[in-house]
Formats: sequence, structure tokens, C-alpha cells
Amino acid sequence: MKKILLGATLLLCCFFSLSAQKYTADWSSLNKRGIPAWFNEAKFGIFIHWGVYAVPSFAVVGPGGYSEWYWYNLNGTKEGSHQQVQAFHDKQYGKDFSYQQFEKQFTASLFDPAQWADVFKRSGAKYVVLTSKHHEGYCLWDNKQADESWGHAWNAVTGTPKRDLLGDLTAAVRKEGLRMGYYYSLYEWFNPLYRKDRQRYVSEVMMPQFKDLVTRYKPSVIFSDGEWEMSDTAWRSTELLAWLYNESPVKDEVAVDDRWGNNTRGKNNGATYLTSEYGSGMQPGVVWEESQGIGQSYGYNRMEKADDYKKSNDLILLLTDIVSRGGNLLLDIGPTADGRIPVIMQQRLLDIGDWLKINGEAIYETKAWKETRQWSSGRRPEIREESYMSGYNISQMVVPSPTHAHIEMFFTTHQDALYCIVPRFEQQLRIRNYTAPKNAVCSILGSSKPITGQQQGKDFVINLSGLRPGDIPQRLFVVKIK
Repeated sequence: MKKILLGATLLLCCFFSLSAQKYTADWSSLNKRGIPAWFNEAKFGIFIHWGVYAVPSFAVVGPGGYSEWYWYNLNGTKEGSHQQVQAFHDKQYGKDFSYQQFEKQFTASLFDPAQWADVFKRSGAKYVVLTSKHHEGYCLWDNKQADESWGHAWNAVTGTPKRDLLGDLTAAVRKEGLRMGYYYSLYEWFNPLYRKDRQRYVSEVMMPQFKDLVTRYKPSVIFSDGEWEMSDTAWRSTELLAWLYNESPVKDEVAVDDRWGNNTRGKNNGATYLTSEYGSGMQPGVVWEESQGIGQSYGYNRMEKADDYKKSNDLILLLTDIVSRGGNLLLDIGPTADGRIPVIMQQRLLDIGDWLKINGEAIYETKAWKETRQWSSGRRPEIREESYMSGYNISQMVVPSPTHAHIEMFFTTHQDALYCIVPRFEQQLRIRNYTAPKNAVCSILGSSKPITGQQQGKDFVINLSGLRPGDIPQRLFVVKIK
């Protein structure tokens, strides 16, 4: 009995020690926190860019053609797109039509949060991240700092929708059993106070607004952005994160990204997870997340055509590649101004979900294996390792070519299983330099057809020659070695 009491006492002491952990407002202290385990186990999340920019919903199609930057491009501060955006705006709305007048058309009149949440659940995603406020400063919840600093209604409750869009979606997403998080822009392009006095903006708008968002809606994820015009010191980022990790209602659960100053990206993997944006991603050993739209834009861009959207198989390959390297995929959708998710985006999400229903055990809660992928023989294509607009295209890397090597399979592992995710059927799969356990059992996820494997020197060879059309459930299939 004494031993039981002693054990219970030690457990309580350990609990109170952890809960009493205090972080000071510096990176060396904050980096001791670590990223909550749930985040890296989830693997797949949905990003949502939705705001006033959904009304014009226009950008020049191509890399970096982000429709959510419409106001910025319209003001001529980004020379590459300004002329085309200006020409579109003048023709469609007139030269005297200001960006802020678009708010009257941001109605969200067809917004059905339960339907959105149902699609997200069926996609196989485990968390959702909504733009609570983009660089335009418009808040999707009732926030007084937004209205006061702009001098007029500039949030969805006091503005045209007359609805707490963020709160309604949050409730629906959580009802489906998913975690809810928020993108939050630190800066606002044309906020009068930001342009006049940045330090007052930080103290009087950004800090209280961020705390209001966190305290009222209790996010599981914070995707900070818009940090690049000032350092973390000027943004008072470590002070804010110390509050988040010490005092906020989500101090133990929340996962936070690395965008907190022009000196923070790619750093502080302990306090924050690292981010890549249309990039080549990262390698195992850090907690990281790749974000991309289904098309070229994050916000809805009416100029994108069917061929500008990634195919379902390409998105599944993207997810597979990222997870094999220990990362998460945050896949973006851009709803319309009246609150609909474009059908083509819904269809892509549901296709991913259908694949994950069969193959999810090779994705969720997995870790990177000693090899993340296996290349065929030959010269490997050059990969530009950049975390932003790298031109990285995994779909091209799995296609056999007479001029260069291609990826034959990706690997993940969980407990006592090795998963080989195969982009292209071959009658024989050879895992090079791998010795399988003597009692290893091979199978294909979603198939009842038996397959066998045997050791051949340093390689393990899986025989698929007995399979017939229809025996493999999907084009991208998974061999499990247990």
C-alpha cells in the first residue's frame, strides 16, 4: 500500500512539475517546450483562405499568383502584377471603386459550416486552419480592435455578413471531431495605425487582438504570418508566445508555426514548427509543414481553369512525399464570397479521403524510415532545396525517363510495420539494402490477394506477378511488411 501511495505521489509531483513549467520571453526558454505530439501525428490539415478578397477573386495565374493579395497588387506596390490587376479592376468595377467597397459584397449568404466540416471530415484531414485575419486586416470574428483601428466596421459581425463566420465554422469542425486552428497576420498593409506608428499598432491592435482570438476560440494551431517587415523583437513575439505557452487556455495543446519576425523562419524548432510554401519541404529531424493551394492561389481565383488545379493523384503523391520525410501537408481551399467551396476543390478533397480510408495507416502517426524514398538507377534530377516557390514537382519525379532516375517507392513506418507506397505497378518490387525479419508478412492495403516476399542477398523482393487487374484498389498503392 505504501508503494502504491508513493507511486501516486510521484506521478502527481511529475504532473504538477510539468503544469507549473514557466517559459520566459526568449527563444532559449521557449524552445524547451517542444511541439505537442498530436500535431506531427495528424499529418494532414485543411487551410482556408477566406476574406474580402474573395469578392474580386482575381490574380494573374502562375506561381505566386495569390488572389488574396489583390488589394496590395491594386495599389501598385508589386510591379509584376499591378498593371494587370489594375486593368481588371478598372474594367470590372471602375477606377473610382475602392477595395473597401468590396466588403458590401462579402455576404457569406450561402455559407453552411456543417457542410464544410463534413467535406473536411471526409477528406481524411485531422485539423483545419482558417484565416482569422489576412493582411487586409478584415476579421472573421467580432473584434473591436479591427473596427477601432480602421475607423469603421471591418469584421464579419459588424460588417456585411452579420455573422461570426469563424465561430460558426469552429463549432462545426469540432463537432466532426477535428481540431481547429487559425491563420493570423501580424501586419496589415494599409491599417492607418500600422502605417503611422508600428509600435502603437503592435501594442494597441496586434497584441490584444491576438489574445482575444486565442482566449475566445481556443485554437489548436496558430499559423502566424506577415512577419517580414520587422524583427521578432519589434513584434514582441517572444513576449506573446510566453503568454501563449504559460497563461492561455491552450498552453499545452497549441502548435505554432515559425513566422514571428524577419529573423525567425526556419529557426526555433522546439517552440515552433517550420514552414514551407510551395517549396521542396524539409527532411526528417525537424517538425515541419508544407502548405499549398489545390491551384496556384490560396484565395479563390476565378481565372484558374481546370488544368490549373492539381489532379487528385498528384495531391495524394504530394501528401505521401511529405509524410515520408516526416512532415505535414496543409492543403488550401479558397471559398467564394457567398460562402461556397468550389465543387472542383470538394471533389479533390473527397478523392484524397477515399484513398486515406484504405491507406491511412501508412500516413497517420507514422515516422520517417531510414530511407524516405528509393530511386531507380541513373542520374537523379536536380532538386532546388527552397522553402518558398522552389519549383519542386513530385509528380514529375515518379515518371520513368530515359534521361534521369525516378522514384520507385516512398517509405513510412509505424510500430512494427514498414509501409512501401508505390506510385506505379511493377510485377516485382525490390527494396534495396533491406533485410526483412524472418517472420515478415507482406500484404497490400485494401486487397485480400496474398503476396509474398523473399530475401535475395542484400535486397528484399516482393512478388506481385500473381495479381490481376482490379486486385489493387487504387493506382497509388501500399505494400505493408509486418
